[in-house]
Amino acid sequence: MKWFAGSKWGRVALLALAAGACAGMTNAADLLQSPANLASAADGPQAWFQKGQAALQSGDLAAAADAFHHVLALDPNAGAAYVNLGVIAMRRSEWDEALENFTRAEKLAPKMTGIRLNIALVKFRQEKYGEAIAPLKSVLRDEPDSQQARYLLGLCELFANRFADAAQTFQPLWEHMSGDVMYLYVLGIAAHEAGEKELDEKALKQMVAVGGDSPELHLILGKAHFQHQEYDPALAEFQKALAANPQLPLLHFHLGMTYKQLGRDAEAEQEFRKDLTIDPDLPDDYYQLGQLYSREQKDAQAEKEYRETLKRDPRRSGAWFGLAKICERQEHYQEALKAATEAVTLAPDSRLVHFLRGQVLQRLGRTEEARAEFATAKKLMDQGLKEDREKMEQLPATDPGLKQLPN
Repeated sequence: MKWFAGSKWGRVALLALAAGACAGMTNAADLLQSPANLASAADGPQAWFQKGQAALQSGDLAAAADAFHHVLALDPNAGAAYVNLGVIAMRRSEWDEALENFTRAEKLAPKMTGIRLNIALVKFRQEKYGEAIAPLKSVLRDEPDSQQARYLLGLCELFANRFADAAQTFQPLWEHMSGDVMYLYVLGIAAHEAGEKELDEKALKQMVAVGGDSPELHLILGKAHFQHQEYDPALAEFQKALAANPQLPLLHFHLGMTYKQLGRDAEAEQEFRKDLTIDPDLPDDYYQLGQLYSREQKDAQAEKEYRETLKRDPRRSGAWFGLAKICERQEHYQEALKAATEAVTLAPDSRLVHFLRGQVLQRLGRTEEARAEFATAKKLMDQGLKEDREKMEQLPATDPGLKQLPN
């Protein structure tokens, strides 16, 4: 599949794959019901559990969390309460807390595959793909027909560059998912990178047959052109998709990225704004807007967008880096140091963030610490690291679609 050849197909090239291919599948979070062995007194754990379930279903996460904590105060072995607290943390994007609750639940119910699937979902959401592989394999051992677990395992193996494993994992899904363009897309990538030419060509042929003139196929073709820096052909494909379905998820985001690369900043801004009308919580749109405003030296607007990004994705190193640069220019050095420190923590191999943190420390008169940062930046530069996070000035670190948990 020639569109995906090259070293940078990776996570940036993939769009909405997990959400698209897993649509309609049962989320593991929905598998656990109220445990039958809880006491049923009006003020007992069963009553509190039911209150928590009702609050969770109505979207009142605070009330739900309070109820499940009451359950655990009365019955510390109520694993289902830990699961639901994990679900609440997932909805709040509090991934460490979600993982802690699911891990406690697993100790209480080690045979419950739904808990292990949720652990894998958290790892997936944290982009810790290698760590998600073991729990997903354990789910498949117990439930070999779980399409969700198999698909997620294939994605994780793909992102961990275990291409042959990914191709092998994806193949049994053909019977049920060969009509899904996104499934065929990832299968084709895995097959191509694994050197499995026959499977590669089979996936491509089926993808064209299924996709036809669909907006989804034009979106995929546009992303492939974009990845190879063929921006005019990418724009043409995205516009075909736009004509067919202007509400296609993340289409406006990719149009914005293309206009940005073509230097058409005003049009890029419009597309990112349009994308936010479809999904107002996508951090990538805010991040790209922050970069646009930053390079136009509109510091106040850029800072606002970077902060909006970090509300939704506090691990976005590029947003911390951009915020640190703005704060340094404004001579808000303590705030700049905080932002630069976060950026260094999240991107320790970037000479840019080490150099910026050194500059801020120097401004604060912390000379020895500044020297250490400059030395680290020089060492990284001398090592010739090509994966320097300068890319965070260009493209999103991870495809935004993959930051959405599968349905």
